[in-house]
Amino acid sequence: MRNLKTALLLGATIALGTTACTKPAEDAAKPATPAASAEKASPTLVTVNGKAINSQMLDTFLQAVTGKPAAEATKEQKDALLDQLVNMTLAAQAAEKDGLAATPEVQARLDLLHMQILAEAASEKYVKSHPVSDDEVKAAYDSEVANMPKEYNARHILVEKKETADAIIKELQAGGDFAKIAKAQSKDPGSAAKGGDLGWFSAQTMVKPFADALAKLEKGATTTEPVQTEYGFHVIRLEDVRAPTAPGFEDVKEQVKMFAQRKKLQTYLDDLRKTAKIQKTN
Repeated sequence: MRNLKTALLLGATIALGTTACTKPAEDAAKPATPAASAEKASPTLVTVNGKAINSQMLDTFLQAVTGKPAAEATKEQKDALLDQLVNMTLAAQAAEKDGLAATPEVQARLDLLHMQILAEAASEKYVKSHPVSDDEVKAAYDSEVANMPKEYNARHILVEKKETADAIIKELQAGGDFAKIAKAQSKDPGSAAKGGDLGWFSAQTMVKPFADALAKLEKGATTTEPVQTEYGFHVIRLEDVRAPTAPGFEDVKEQVKMFAQRKKLQTYLDDLRKTAKIQKTN
């Protein structure tokens, strides 16, 4: 269950299209270019040397800073952030006066922020007009469940030298007790006292040589050659294998929906790349 939830949450937390890492101060400092109708619908709150700061600008800044809708902000928050916008406007005007907007460094930042905001707006529009269906969400869930890695129950004995591991393998082949040998000789502090028992785990949690050796074993079998990893030499016995228990669909439906929506948006972006003329220069 943990594996699927983790995978889905990781996928869902990636921004839908472009990153939302713009700093609020930078975001609010950008020159806005709203449509005329939007200007009329957004009353001016204050002017700074003739530059109007309207309610839409404050609402956008509030949401960028607090992460919540502007309607949830207190009067104190609104007053404080409006005052901050005034200071930012004064600083921006000073920068314009000093010609900073024309410098390559500042121009590049302005261009990047402008492009990011438009990309985010386009992504939001696509998501709203192309929502994933219930069937698509269920299909994404079924695909993730089908691809969940197997879980293994195994024991191992860890020693420092290959010769020691070879001797242990011979002892086991002669009928030696795996648990007793592990308790007596294994250097793994986490499992030695438990007879080498590692419990249930995904192969992905183990180093590659260990996981590869495990995948080749039949249930109840022991490695016939020592398995070398960065920790030493292992003798491994596979006790059991099982399919992981997946979380219920309803329990992860919202995470899966976000994951599926991101994939759908990524497909759209990939299609845009296919029809675009992209030229790289050295």
